Parts: sequence; C-alpha cells; structure tokens
Amino acid sequence: MSDDFAIADRFRSFLPVVVDVETGGFNSHTDALLEIAAVLLDPQADGTLIRGETFRYHVKPFEGANMEPASLAINGIDPHHPLRPAIDERDALQRIFREVRRAIKEQGCTRAILVGHNAAFDLGFLNAAMARTGIKRNPFHPFSCFDTATLCGVAFGQTVLARAVKAAGMVWDESQAHSAAYDAEITADIFCDIVNRFRPIFETARPQDWDNEKETTIPSNG
Repeated sequence: MSDDFAIADRFRSFLPVVVDVETGGFNSHTDALLEIAAVLLDPQADGTLIRGETFRYHVKPFEGANMEPASLAINGIDPHHPLRPAIDERDALQRIFREVRRAIKEQGCTRAILVGHNAAFDLGFLNAAMARTGIKRNPFHPFSCFDTATLCGVAFGQTVLARAVKAAGMVWDESQAHSAAYDAEITADIFCDIVNRFRPIFETARPQDWDNEKETTIPSNG
C-alpha cells in the first residue's frame, strides 16, 4: 500500500470490518448464534477499497439456546447435522477477534468498527455472545457501526440487500444467500463500492488539517 493513503485516515482511525451472523431467531439474548463471518477490507494506493480475506465459522448453539423453525428454514442450517463443523461460541469469537486485531495493528488503526446490512442486528448478537462467553477484550466499537442498509438507501434508493446489489450493477446469487460468508462478502463489495463512489466528496469535505483538530466534548448534562 502506498504512503499516499491509509485506511486509518479515511475513517478517523477506525478499521471497518464486515460482519454477518446467521442465527436461530431475532433475539440476541435467547436465540442461537449459528454462523459468523468477518471480511477484512484491503485499501489500495489510489484510496479505494476492495474486499479482502474472509473468516467464517459454524457455531454450536449455546446451552438452552432457542432456535425458531422459521429462521432455520430461511438460512437452511441444521444445527445438529453430524457433519457440521461447528465450534463453541467462545472459540469462534476468539478466532475472529485474533484476525481483526492483527488487521487493526497492520493498518495503524485504533479499533474496528462493524459494517453490516442492518448492522445493529449483527452487532447485537456479537455483543450478546461476548457477554455469554465472558470475553472482555472486544476489538470492535461496542455500539457504533456502519449500516449498509442506510448507505444503500442513500446511494441507490434500495435498502434490501439483493435489490441494492442489482442496482449497483453487481450480481446477486440467491442460491448462496443466507450463508454468513456470502452475505458478508457481498456486503463488503457493496460497502467498498459506495465508499469508492463517495471518495471525491470525502476529498472535498475533509479538512487538510483534520488530524490537528480537537474534538469538542459535549457535557453530559447537555
């Protein structure tokens, strides 16, 4: 990567990491985490981003986890299939976090920020799994995220991922949808596409002495 561009400068020292989870329902506290995938982004010398390496794990349902039949029908996961290479939640998170921390260090960032389509859902399951497993060191920001549903609505007028992908001129493969790896990779592709399209605006809006500016702290009493 050229010295002309650093991803840490593009996102105020945050490293965007695309995450997708497949679950047994919508409640992060009661429903099983069944798959998790994280996709790193590769900054190019010209300031654009492309999709990088993918890390994906099948996850064993935690003890007492709820799994809604309707959710399993959508993602096609059989949690109890004898050939499913699932690992414990704690192991899956630690493996993901290890790669994210490595990327943070390599890119000179201070922390990762989760990118997801309806990102609050993925971040909620990530945080709930951390609480269950007792993991203390979280490389991700605990509540901030980049939501591609919002970004796609702004850029393409579409908030459904499949429609946004098509509006962006990309190919959507319905047969691979609802796999954590595929959904994370296609989300990474469209996030990179939007960031790259908006690069001229960023270059115009970004103060040249940004790094020397001090953030204003708003008092807690408002």
